[in-house]
Amino acid sequence: MVKVTSHLSIKENEIEERFIRSSGPGGQNVNKVATAVQLRFDVKHSTSLPQPIKERLLRHAKNHLSGEGILIIEARRFRTQAENRRDARRRLAFLILQAMEVKKKRRPTKPKPAVNINRLESKRHHGQKKRLRQKIRGIDE
Repeated sequence: MVKVTSHLSIKENEIEERFIRSSGPGGQNVNKVATAVQLRFDVKHSTSLPQPIKERLLRHAKNHLSGEGILIIEARRFRTQAENRRDARRRLAFLILQAMEVKKKRRPTKPKPAVNINRLESKRHHGQKKRLRQKIRGIDE
């Protein structure tokens, strides 16, 4: 069972783990032992997650989804199978936690009139500075 929060957890039978050979450091051991973990979680058919969280998870984790809506997480950061397995489960829980957060809708606001007045005044001041730096025409011509 993968515990996401105190009131939400994912059943063990909904998670499929495959152990694959990992690239990277490890010497000859890399060619012999399957230490990397490929965790698969069928989001669409999960009974552990409420529908709104499923929908947000499908939108949020696009890069981890297969065409059938199966969430695939590959963990190969560590040298041992147990650590990679723990890492994959932690990453799954983190993705679900992110999907649980409901973002507030942005309310469009208008700038205050004083802001616009200050901006225009600043532009006028800057233009005046530039005009004062110009050569005066007609005196020495």
